[in-house]
Amino acid sequence: MAKVWALGCGLVGEFVIRKLLAAGHEVGIVDLTIPSELISHQGTDSRIGDVFEILEEIIEEQNHNSDKDSNCVIGDVSLFINLLPGGIGSKVRHILLKQGNTVIDLAFTEQNPSIEEDTAVANGGRLIWDIGIAPGFSNLLIAHAQRQFGHLAMGTVKVGGNPQNPDGEWSYMAPFSPADVIAEYTRPARIIRGGRVTEVPAITDKHLIQVGGKGEMEAFLTDGLRSLLTTINANELLEYTVRWPGHIDRFVSLRDSGGLDEAKLLQEWKMKAEIPEFTWMEVIATSLGGDTMRWTVEDEGGDDGSSMARTTGLVTTCCALMFIDRPTLLPPGVHPPEALPANEASEIMEYLKQNGVHISGPAIK
Repeated sequence: MAKVWALGCGLVGEFVIRKLLAAGHEVGIVDLTIPSELISHQGTDSRIGDVFEILEEIIEEQNHNSDKDSNCVIGDVSLFINLLPGGIGSKVRHILLKQGNTVIDLAFTEQNPSIEEDTAVANGGRLIWDIGIAPGFSNLLIAHAQRQFGHLAMGTVKVGGNPQNPDGEWSYMAPFSPADVIAEYTRPARIIRGGRVTEVPAITDKHLIQVGGKGEMEAFLTDGLRSLLTTINANELLEYTVRWPGHIDRFVSLRDSGGLDEAKLLQEWKMKAEIPEFTWMEVIATSLGGDTMRWTVEDEGGDDGSSMARTTGLVTTCCALMFIDRPTLLPPGVHPPEALPANEASEIMEYLKQNGVHISGPAIK
Protein backbone atom coordinates (compact mmCIF):
# COMPACT_ATOMS: atom_id res chain seq x y z
CA MET A 1 0.00 0.00 0.00
CA ALA A 2 1.24 3.49 -0.86
CA LYS A 3 0.12 6.93 0.20
CA VAL A 4 -0.29 9.57 -2.50
CA TRP A 5 -1.04 13.29 -2.33
CA ALA A 6 -3.91 14.51 -4.54
CA LEU A 7 -3.84 18.28 -5.05
CA GLY A 8 -7.39 19.14 -6.07
CA CYS A 9 -10.69 17.39 -5.48
CA GLY A 10 -12.87 18.55 -8.36
CA LEU A 11 -14.81 16.29 -10.70
CA VAL A 12 -11.75 14.49 -12.07
CA GLY A 13 -9.79 14.75 -8.83
CA GLU A 14 -12.50 13.07 -6.80
CA PHE A 15 -12.72 10.27 -9.36
CA VAL A 16 -8.96 9.66 -9.21
CA ILE A 17 -8.98 9.72 -5.42
CA ARG A 18 -11.76 7.14 -5.24
CA LYS A 19 -9.98 4.85 -7.72
CA LEU A 20 -6.76 4.99 -5.70
CA LEU A 21 -8.63 4.28 -2.48
CA ALA A 22 -10.40 1.34 -4.13
CA ALA A 23 -6.96 0.02 -5.17
CA GLY A 24 -5.95 -0.03 -1.50
CA HIS A 25 -3.81 3.10 -1.32
CA GLU A 26 -3.90 5.91 1.19
CA VAL A 27 -4.59 9.36 -0.24
CA GLY A 28 -3.76 12.77 1.17
CA ILE A 29 -6.29 15.26 -0.22
CA VAL A 30 -5.65 19.00 -0.50
CA ASP A 31 -8.35 21.47 -1.58
CA LEU A 32 -10.50 24.35 -0.38
CA THR A 33 -13.49 22.01 -0.16
CA ILE A 34 -13.53 18.22 0.20
CA PRO A 35 -16.70 16.05 0.26
CA SER A 36 -17.50 14.95 3.80
CA GLU A 37 -17.67 11.34 2.64
CA LEU A 38 -14.02 11.48 1.61
CA ILE A 39 -12.98 13.29 4.79
CA SER A 40 -14.39 10.45 6.86
CA HIS A 41 -13.27 7.71 4.46
CA GLN A 42 -10.76 5.28 5.91
CA GLY A 43 -7.42 5.82 4.20
CA THR A 44 -7.67 9.57 3.58
CA ASP A 45 -5.72 12.44 5.11
CA SER A 46 -7.74 15.54 4.27
CA ARG A 47 -6.20 19.01 4.44
CA ILE A 48 -8.66 21.84 3.74
CA GLY A 49 -7.29 25.27 2.92
CA ASP A 50 -4.85 27.17 0.72
CA VAL A 51 -2.79 24.69 -1.29
CA PHE A 52 0.45 26.66 -0.93
CA GLU A 53 0.18 26.92 2.83
CA ILE A 54 -0.61 23.22 3.08
CA LEU A 55 2.28 22.33 0.77
CA GLU A 56 4.60 24.15 3.16
CA GLU A 57 3.29 21.93 5.96
CA ILE A 58 3.74 18.77 3.88
CA ILE A 59 7.28 19.72 2.85
CA GLU A 60 8.16 20.44 6.46
CA GLU A 61 6.87 16.98 7.34
CA GLN A 62 8.98 15.52 4.53
CA ASN A 63 12.08 17.26 5.80
CA HIS A 64 11.64 16.37 9.45
CA ASN A 65 10.01 12.98 9.43
CA SER A 66 12.70 10.35 9.48
CA ASP A 67 10.19 7.51 9.27
CA LYS A 68 9.71 7.67 5.48
CA ASP A 69 7.12 4.88 5.42
CA SER A 70 4.67 7.11 7.27
CA ASN A 71 5.10 10.07 4.95
CA CYS A 72 3.32 9.59 1.65
CA VAL A 73 6.33 8.16 -0.10
CA ILE A 74 7.05 5.94 -3.05
CA GLY A 75 10.51 4.65 -2.31
CA ASP A 76 12.26 7.71 -0.86
CA VAL A 77 10.19 10.48 -2.49
CA SER A 78 6.60 11.57 -2.42
CA LEU A 79 4.11 11.03 -5.25
CA PHE A 80 1.82 13.98 -5.96
CA ILE A 81 -1.03 14.21 -8.46
CA ASN A 82 -1.54 17.80 -9.64
CA LEU A 83 -5.29 18.08 -10.30
CA LEU A 84 -5.54 21.83 -9.80
CA PRO A 85 -6.89 24.40 -12.29
CA GLY A 86 -4.19 25.57 -14.68
CA GLY A 87 -3.62 28.98 -13.11
CA ILE A 88 -2.81 27.44 -9.73
CA GLY A 89 -1.43 24.12 -10.90
CA SER A 90 1.42 25.72 -12.82
CA LYS A 91 2.75 27.33 -9.62
CA VAL A 92 3.08 24.13 -7.56
CA ARG A 93 5.38 22.32 -10.00
CA HIS A 94 8.57 24.11 -9.01
CA ILE A 95 7.82 23.67 -5.31
CA LEU A 96 7.32 19.92 -5.68
CA LEU A 97 10.21 19.24 -8.03
CA LYS A 98 12.64 21.25 -5.91
CA GLN A 99 11.97 18.71 -3.15
CA GLY A 100 12.68 15.80 -5.52
CA ASN A 101 9.09 14.58 -5.67
CA THR A 102 7.36 12.67 -8.45
CA VAL A 103 4.42 14.55 -10.00
CA ILE A 104 1.60 13.18 -12.16
CA ASP A 105 0.42 16.45 -13.68
CA LEU A 106 -3.04 17.16 -15.08
CA ALA A 107 -3.05 20.95 -14.69
CA PHE A 108 -3.82 22.29 -18.19
CA THR A 109 -1.56 25.31 -18.50
CA GLU A 110 -0.34 27.46 -21.34
CA GLN A 111 3.09 27.36 -19.73
CA ASN A 112 5.16 24.35 -20.82
CA PRO A 113 6.29 22.47 -17.68
CA SER A 114 9.62 21.75 -19.41
CA ILE A 115 10.90 25.03 -17.97
CA GLU A 116 11.27 23.02 -14.75
CA GLU A 117 13.59 20.46 -16.40
CA ASP A 118 16.76 21.71 -14.71
CA THR A 119 15.09 21.86 -11.30
CA ALA A 120 13.74 18.33 -11.69
CA VAL A 121 17.05 16.83 -12.81
CA ALA A 122 19.12 18.68 -10.19
CA ASN A 123 16.88 17.43 -7.37
CA GLY A 124 15.94 13.98 -8.67
CA GLY A 125 12.33 14.96 -9.30
CA ARG A 126 10.08 13.53 -12.00
CA LEU A 127 7.06 15.09 -13.68
CA ILE A 128 4.85 13.67 -16.42
CA TRP A 129 2.42 16.25 -17.75
CA ASP A 130 -0.87 16.41 -19.68
CA ILE A 131 -1.64 12.86 -18.61
CA GLY A 132 -5.39 12.79 -19.35
CA ILE A 133 -7.50 11.71 -22.33
CA ALA A 134 -6.53 14.46 -24.81
CA PRO A 135 -3.87 15.57 -24.42
CA GLY A 136 -2.62 12.37 -22.85
CA PHE A 137 -4.00 9.15 -24.27
CA SER A 138 -4.20 10.80 -27.69
CA ASN A 139 -0.43 11.40 -27.46
CA LEU A 140 0.16 7.70 -26.84
CA LEU A 141 -1.83 6.76 -29.94
CA ILE A 142 -0.05 9.26 -32.20
CA ALA A 143 3.32 8.15 -30.81
CA HIS A 144 2.45 4.51 -31.53
CA ALA A 145 1.59 5.44 -35.12
CA GLN A 146 4.97 7.14 -35.51
CA ARG A 147 6.76 4.07 -34.17
CA GLN A 148 4.98 1.99 -36.80
CA PHE A 149 4.99 4.41 -39.75
CA GLY A 150 7.93 6.71 -39.15
CA HIS A 151 7.33 10.23 -40.46
CA LEU A 152 3.58 10.86 -40.65
CA ALA A 153 1.87 12.45 -43.61
CA MET A 154 -1.10 13.43 -41.44
CA GLY A 155 -2.36 13.11 -37.91
CA THR A 156 -5.64 14.39 -36.46
CA VAL A 157 -7.18 14.29 -33.01
CA LYS A 158 -10.87 15.14 -32.61
CA VAL A 159 -12.24 15.03 -29.08
CA GLY A 160 -15.09 16.33 -26.96
CA GLY A 161 -17.15 15.67 -23.87
CA ASN A 162 -20.76 16.78 -24.31
CA PRO A 163 -24.37 16.14 -23.23
CA GLN A 164 -26.00 13.26 -25.06
CA ASN A 165 -28.40 15.68 -26.74
CA PRO A 166 -28.25 19.41 -27.58
CA ASP A 167 -30.46 21.63 -25.44
CA GLY A 168 -30.86 24.70 -27.63
CA GLU A 169 -28.65 26.75 -25.31
CA TRP A 170 -25.00 25.96 -24.55
CA SER A 171 -25.43 22.21 -25.08
CA TYR A 172 -22.38 21.79 -22.87
CA MET A 173 -21.30 21.03 -19.31
CA ALA A 174 -17.74 21.77 -18.17
CA PRO A 175 -15.98 18.94 -16.33
CA PHE A 176 -13.00 21.27 -15.78
CA SER A 177 -12.50 24.85 -14.65
CA PRO A 178 -14.44 27.23 -16.94
CA ALA A 179 -11.33 29.42 -17.01
CA ASP A 180 -9.41 26.54 -18.60
CA VAL A 181 -12.19 26.00 -21.15
CA ILE A 182 -12.22 29.70 -22.03
CA ALA A 183 -8.44 29.58 -22.46
CA GLU A 184 -8.88 26.62 -24.81
CA TYR A 185 -11.32 28.67 -26.89
CA THR A 186 -9.21 31.83 -27.00
CA ARG A 187 -5.57 30.71 -27.04
CA PRO A 188 -4.04 30.54 -30.56
CA ALA A 189 -3.96 26.97 -31.82
CA ARG A 190 -0.49 25.63 -32.57
CA ILE A 191 -0.53 23.05 -35.35
CA ILE A 192 1.87 21.49 -37.83
CA ARG A 193 1.36 22.41 -41.48
CA GLY A 194 3.88 21.86 -44.23
CA GLY A 195 6.10 20.13 -41.70
CA ARG A 196 6.40 23.26 -39.57
CA VAL A 197 4.82 24.44 -36.34
CA THR A 198 2.53 27.37 -36.99
CA GLU A 199 -0.14 29.30 -35.10
CA VAL A 200 -3.69 29.93 -36.25
CA PRO A 201 -6.51 31.64 -34.34
CA ALA A 202 -8.50 29.30 -32.09
CA ILE A 203 -11.84 28.09 -33.42
CA THR A 204 -10.70 28.25 -37.05
CA ASP A 205 -11.38 25.45 -39.57
CA LYS A 206 -14.82 24.98 -38.00
CA HIS A 207 -16.66 22.23 -39.86
CA LEU A 208 -19.37 19.62 -39.42
CA ILE A 209 -18.50 16.01 -38.72
CA GLN A 210 -20.47 12.84 -38.14
CA VAL A 211 -20.11 11.29 -34.69
CA GLY A 212 -21.19 7.67 -34.57
CA GLY A 213 -24.53 7.23 -32.85
CA LYS A 214 -24.92 10.97 -32.20
CA GLY A 215 -25.18 12.55 -35.62
CA GLU A 216 -23.88 15.89 -36.80
CA MET A 217 -21.50 17.83 -34.56
CA GLU A 218 -18.95 20.62 -35.05
CA ALA A 219 -15.16 20.41 -34.86
CA PHE A 220 -12.80 23.39 -34.62
CA LEU A 221 -9.07 23.83 -34.08
CA THR A 222 -7.79 24.30 -30.52
CA ASP A 223 -4.36 24.28 -28.88
CA GLY A 224 -4.32 20.65 -27.78
CA LEU A 225 -1.28 19.17 -29.52
CA ARG A 226 1.11 20.60 -26.93
CA SER A 227 4.18 18.31 -26.62
CA LEU A 228 3.33 16.50 -29.87
CA LEU A 229 4.45 19.61 -31.74
CA THR A 230 8.07 18.76 -30.92
CA THR A 231 8.03 14.99 -30.42
CA ILE A 232 6.21 13.92 -33.60
CA ASN A 233 7.52 14.22 -37.15
CA ALA A 234 4.57 14.98 -39.44
CA ASN A 235 3.70 16.97 -42.52
CA GLU A 236 0.41 17.93 -40.90
CA LEU A 237 -0.82 17.50 -37.33
CA LEU A 238 -4.09 18.98 -36.05
CA GLU A 239 -6.24 18.84 -32.91
CA TYR A 240 -9.94 19.68 -32.91
CA THR A 241 -12.45 20.17 -30.10
CA VAL A 242 -15.91 18.70 -30.82
CA ARG A 243 -19.14 20.37 -29.69
CA TRP A 244 -22.80 20.42 -30.64
CA PRO A 245 -23.59 22.90 -33.45
CA GLY A 246 -24.31 26.39 -32.13
CA HIS A 247 -22.20 26.13 -28.97
CA ILE A 248 -19.07 27.83 -30.22
CA ASP A 249 -20.99 30.43 -32.27
CA ARG A 250 -22.72 31.47 -29.05
CA PHE A 251 -19.36 31.75 -27.30
CA VAL A 252 -17.84 33.83 -30.11
CA SER A 253 -20.84 36.16 -30.14
CA LEU A 254 -20.52 36.84 -26.40
CA ARG A 255 -16.75 37.21 -26.63
CA ASP A 256 -16.91 39.67 -29.49
CA SER A 257 -19.60 41.74 -27.79
CA GLY A 258 -17.69 41.86 -24.50
CA GLY A 259 -20.43 39.89 -22.75
CA LEU A 260 -18.38 36.95 -21.44
CA ASP A 261 -18.93 36.51 -17.70
CA GLU A 262 -16.85 33.69 -16.22
CA ALA A 263 -18.92 33.55 -13.00
CA LYS A 264 -22.09 33.21 -15.06
CA LEU A 265 -20.52 30.52 -17.26
CA LEU A 266 -19.53 28.63 -14.12
CA GLN A 267 -23.23 28.25 -13.36
CA GLU A 268 -24.45 27.75 -16.91
CA TRP A 269 -21.78 25.11 -17.67
CA LYS A 270 -22.11 23.35 -14.32
CA MET A 271 -22.17 19.55 -14.52
CA LYS A 272 -25.64 18.15 -13.84
CA ALA A 273 -25.73 14.51 -12.85
CA GLU A 274 -29.26 14.09 -14.20
CA ILE A 275 -28.20 15.02 -17.76
CA PRO A 276 -26.64 12.06 -19.61
CA GLU A 277 -23.39 12.89 -21.35
CA PHE A 278 -20.67 11.19 -23.39
CA THR A 279 -17.05 11.52 -24.43
CA TRP A 280 -15.93 10.78 -27.97
CA MET A 281 -12.47 10.87 -29.48
CA GLU A 282 -11.16 9.96 -32.91
CA VAL A 283 -7.43 9.74 -33.67
CA ILE A 284 -6.28 9.15 -37.24
CA ALA A 285 -2.67 8.82 -38.43
CA THR A 286 -1.59 8.35 -42.04
CA SER A 287 1.85 7.28 -43.28
CA LEU A 288 3.72 8.82 -46.20
CA GLY A 289 2.80 5.69 -48.14
CA GLY A 290 -0.93 6.09 -47.48
CA ASP A 291 -1.40 3.48 -44.72
CA THR A 292 -3.79 4.58 -41.98
CA MET A 293 -4.39 3.84 -38.32
CA ARG A 294 -7.66 4.94 -36.76
CA TRP A 295 -8.91 4.76 -33.20
CA THR A 296 -12.21 5.78 -31.66
CA VAL A 297 -12.68 6.14 -27.90
CA GLU A 298 -16.22 6.32 -26.51
CA ASP A 299 -17.68 6.44 -23.02
CA GLU A 300 -21.08 7.38 -21.63
CA GLY A 301 -20.21 7.57 -17.97
CA GLY A 302 -21.09 5.14 -15.24
CA ASP A 303 -21.92 4.74 -11.58
CA ASP A 304 -18.35 5.77 -10.78
CA GLY A 305 -18.44 9.10 -12.59
CA SER A 306 -19.16 11.18 -15.68
CA SER A 307 -17.59 10.19 -18.98
CA MET A 308 -15.02 13.00 -18.92
CA ALA A 309 -14.09 12.24 -15.31
CA ARG A 310 -13.72 8.57 -16.25
CA THR A 311 -11.81 8.89 -19.52
CA THR A 312 -9.50 11.58 -18.14
CA GLY A 313 -9.18 10.20 -14.63
CA LEU A 314 -8.57 6.60 -15.65
CA VAL A 315 -5.48 7.65 -17.61
CA THR A 316 -4.24 9.72 -14.67
CA THR A 317 -4.95 6.92 -12.18
CA CYS A 318 -3.24 4.26 -14.27
CA CYS A 319 -0.16 6.44 -14.59
CA ALA A 320 -0.09 6.95 -10.81
CA LEU A 321 -0.37 3.21 -10.24
CA MET A 322 2.56 2.65 -12.60
CA PHE A 323 4.79 4.99 -10.61
CA ILE A 324 3.70 3.39 -7.35
CA ASP A 325 4.86 0.05 -8.72
CA ARG A 326 7.83 1.39 -10.71
CA PRO A 327 9.13 4.63 -9.12
CA THR A 328 12.00 4.95 -11.62
CA LEU A 329 9.84 4.25 -14.68
CA LEU A 330 11.15 7.51 -16.17
CA PRO A 331 14.45 9.23 -15.30
CA PRO A 332 14.51 12.52 -13.36
CA GLY A 333 13.19 15.34 -15.51
CA VAL A 334 9.99 16.64 -17.10
CA HIS A 335 8.29 14.25 -19.53
CA PRO A 336 5.32 14.36 -21.93
CA PRO A 337 2.89 11.41 -22.06
CA GLU A 338 4.53 9.98 -25.19
CA ALA A 339 7.76 9.48 -23.21
CA LEU A 340 6.10 6.43 -21.63
CA PRO A 341 7.46 3.17 -23.07
CA ALA A 342 5.17 1.19 -25.39
CA ASN A 343 4.45 -1.41 -22.69
CA GLU A 344 3.12 1.26 -20.33
CA ALA A 345 1.10 2.90 -23.13
CA SER A 346 -0.46 -0.50 -23.81
CA GLU A 347 -1.14 -0.89 -20.08
CA ILE A 348 -3.11 2.38 -20.06
CA MET A 349 -5.18 1.27 -23.05
CA GLU A 350 -6.03 -2.01 -21.32
CA TYR A 351 -6.87 -0.22 -18.07
CA LEU A 352 -9.35 2.00 -19.92
CA LYS A 353 -10.95 -1.04 -21.55
CA GLN A 354 -11.12 -2.96 -18.27
CA ASN A 355 -13.01 -0.03 -16.77
CA GLY A 356 -15.63 -0.02 -19.52
CA VAL A 357 -14.27 2.55 -21.96
CA HIS A 358 -14.92 1.40 -25.54
CA ILE A 359 -11.82 1.63 -27.74
CA SER A 360 -11.69 0.46 -31.33
CA GLY A 361 -8.50 0.39 -33.36
CA PRO A 362 -5.11 -1.33 -33.32
CA ALA A 363 -3.41 -2.36 -30.10
CA ILE A 364 -0.41 -0.39 -28.88
CA LYS A 365 2.84 -2.31 -28.99
